[in-house]
Amino acid sequence: MSYLIIGNIVALIGSILMVWSGYLKEKRKILYIQTVQIGMFVISNIILGGISGAIINFISFIRNILSYKDKLDMKWKILITILSIGLTLYFNNKGLIGYLPLISMIIYVWYMNVKDVVKFKYLLIFTMLMWLVYDFYVMSYTSSCFDIVCIILNIVSIVEIKKNS
Repeated sequence: MSYLIIGNIVALIGSILMVWSGYLKEKRKILYIQTVQIGMFVISNIILGGISGAIINFISFIRNILSYKDKLDMKWKILITILSIGLTLYFNNKGLIGYLPLISMIIYVWYMNVKDVVKFKYLLIFTMLMWLVYDFYVMSYTSSCFDIVCIILNIVSIVEIKKNS
């Protein structure tokens, strides 16, 4: 039972960062905060036994660093996609739900270089919905709650951006 509490405390730290990134309006700042957040989720998923989530989060950590440095080109996207699929198929221990992080990752990696911040936020919302289901399933309740908050904040941010443009 203590693993559940520790895993959720680590997820809480990552979740606070996730919410912060949802309120930001500059893509580079969003990616930076997300990279730190993802590191916390790797640790949380390992503690909670969500192996596919930990794998995808670790690969996402690398992906965000590449994107932040403007080095996420076609070669890296293909490599990340193949690596994600292979490792998730081999290590997934959560059945069909365990594939949600993989699906989210593939969609995100292929569309994350979109320049329009509103479209980028729609991407975040869509992929966060998959993580919401997965996080709840692996009993990362703090992550689940904050997934919802992040989705709502991204929607509010989109409304503000559209209202001010």
